[in-house]
Formats: sequence, structure tokens, C-alpha cells
Amino acid sequence: MSSWIRTAVGIVEQIAESQAGAVEAAAQIAARSIADDGVVYTFGTGHSRMPVEEIFPRYGSYPGFQPLVELSMTFHTQVVGANGQRQAMFIERVEGLADQILANFRLRPSDSMFIFSVSGLNAVPIEMAMGAKKAGLPVIAATSLQETNAAEPRHPSGSRLADHADVVIDLGSPVGDAICHVSGLDVPVGPVSTFTAIAVVNEIKVRVAELLAERGAMPPVITSSRLVGADRSNELFEGAYLEFARRSAAALRTADGAP
Repeated sequence: MSSWIRTAVGIVEQIAESQAGAVEAAAQIAARSIADDGVVYTFGTGHSRMPVEEIFPRYGSYPGFQPLVELSMTFHTQVVGANGQRQAMFIERVEGLADQILANFRLRPSDSMFIFSVSGLNAVPIEMAMGAKKAGLPVIAATSLQETNAAEPRHPSGSRLADHADVVIDLGSPVGDAICHVSGLDVPVGPVSTFTAIAVVNEIKVRVAELLAERGAMPPVITSSRLVGADRSNELFEGAYLEFARRSAAALRTADGAP
């Protein structure tokens, strides 16, 4: 019998060894942005929205990470019909859309960009990286090197997401993503990239917290009342949300370019 859990855990253990340097570099970039009163924009399309939501907001997370999720490319629940999967997969390949997303924000020297894309081949993630680099932001890319190198680039630039990143974290997922072969099936099942991406996100989140705590720049951490009591939990929730709102307001672009 195939074991998805054992196989997936093995891949994560490999990532812990092989990607330690890249994870540390990403954490240093993120900690610098947050400590300097900037934000770490986090972006993904398709199922790559999941690590974006994992990084903030949820218990054990803190502001400074700025999630960017476009529903047109990430809302898959209806599958077919209006808001269906066909449209979402089409939209994430539309050239020029990333510029329209980025036009909403003031990209400042203190900010950075963290982009998730397993294939690293679609136009929107690639152009998000290109736009961030053009504005002078360091770019972190989480992608599968096996997957991205298995196909020819389809962006007119001839490039992949990894080509525009200062730091590349390999998610370790195989071509096609699925890792289990079942008797009687000629195709594998059980994708692993979301699992590895979320492992990477939490490794970085914890390391960034260590770095911020060392600098005395740690924002409030959203924490369950079962750990700290109702009053302290409410205080942390409110503090984290207000801090997120403050950073978000400063990041939004207005008519004159000022916050």
C-alpha cells in the first residue's frame, strides 16, 4: 500500500536539509522588511493561495506579511459554471494583469515580495516578480524546480518565476505533483506541493519571529484564549489587526502616491 504521509514527510525532511540556506535567506529578507516598517507581500494563484493564507492571519502568526489573493484566480469551489476552474486557469496566464494588481500598492525600498507558484510558468506570478524587481524589491520564489524545468517557458520573455527571484526555495514536488502510485491506475494521486509549501512558510515564520524578537521589533502574535486567557487573547487579536491595518494603509497607493 502506498503511504502518502510517509512519502510527503520524507520530502519535507529533504527540504529541511537542502533548502536550509534559501529558507534562512528568505527569513532575513522578511525580517528586515518587517523591522523596517515595511511589508512582505505574499502572492500565489490557484492552490498556491494556501501558503499565502497560512502565513497570516491565523493563530501563531503576526502582521508584517501582506497577503495578496485575487479571487478570480483562486476560487475553485464551484469548479464549473460561473467562477469555474477553466476561467481561473485562463486568468492566471493573462499577461499584464500583474501590473494592474501592483498598481494598487506603493512598492517601497523597505518592502519585499514572496511568490508561490509550483510550476513557475504562468504569466501572473512571473510578472508579479518582474514588477517587484523593477520597483527594487527583493523577490523570494517558492516553486518546484523539477516541475518548472520539465516544460518550456510559455511567457513571452522566455523566463520562469525562478529567473526573477533573489532567493529560490525548491518545494521538492515531482513533475505532476502527485506522489503515490496505486495498483490499477496508470496515473499517480496525492499531490504534495501544498504540504511542502506550508512547511516552508511555517519554518520561515518561526525564523522571522526569532530575528524580530532579537531586534525588539516583534509585532503582536494572534494567540488562542486557551493559551493566554480571553483578555490577553483579545488584546493580541486587536493589536495584530490594528498593526496589520496600519501597515496596509501605508502600503496602499493613492492619487498622489502618498499613503
